[in-house]
Amino acid sequence: MIEVVVGLIIGLVLGLTGAGGSIFAVPLLLLATPMSPSDAMGMALGAVAVTALYATASQSINRKNSGILWTPAIILAASGALTAPLGKWASTLFTPHVLLAGFTCVAVLIAVRMWIQANRRPEETTSVRANDGDSDLTTPATMACKLSPTGQFLLRPKCISGLGVGGLAIGFASGLFGVGGGFLIIPLLLFLSQIAMRNAVATSLAIIAAVSSSGFASHLVLEYSANQTFDWLTFIKLSGASLTAMFISQRISRAIAGPLLQKIFSVALVLVSVISILK
Repeated sequence: MIEVVVGLIIGLVLGLTGAGGSIFAVPLLLLATPMSPSDAMGMALGAVAVTALYATASQSINRKNSGILWTPAIILAASGALTAPLGKWASTLFTPHVLLAGFTCVAVLIAVRMWIQANRRPEETTSVRANDGDSDLTTPATMACKLSPTGQFLLRPKCISGLGVGGLAIGFASGLFGVGGGFLIIPLLLFLSQIAMRNAVATSLAIIAAVSSSGFASHLVLEYSANQTFDWLTFIKLSGASLTAMFISQRISRAIAGPLLQKIFSVALVLVSVISILK
């Protein structure tokens, strides 16, 4: 039953807050199941990968303009996919306690950023990953990537290097801590360019799908190379519930997403992370 609950949280977080659901899934799995940190991170990565793939495909197929900027998505996804296996391998060099402590630090930093964003820039929280609406919001920043009149990235050296380095860092963190990277991808895109929030979250979803899939595949390779078995039944329950929640969130996101919801998620994230590390 706990797998279904965690799966629902993954799908809802992906759909409503524009971020990777594994940041919640890992501590919850550690609290409620006998999984090791490595197994919980791998399981969460797989569920996020399946859900993000579904959401990306549904946007691309069902909408004339999906909002996905494929050029930066491909660069970030390709560079991130390169380092996600390296991050997964690096996770085997640390004890479970060190990994969990590092993950908790990342989770708390992300929660603080979500709270600050909801207070200072509440308009950004109204454009969510599963939303079908448009948004003209932009975030002023030092722009490395200029946009063409059609809204596409102009791939100059500064832009390509920024996307490449950012993708490498996000991919490594994804593999190391078992997170999909959505909390990092969106701020990176908004820092590098002045794209609309709708484009940032849609592009982020496509990147999460690629990076999480790479990290999950690496987890499976490490599991079977060590003669360990993967709990496919738990994975099916987790992914099925996550897909269901994503489907629902695509239809209710306009009604309930916003600054208050983001603050609730940030507080819950801190509580779950602190409880898991104390345990």
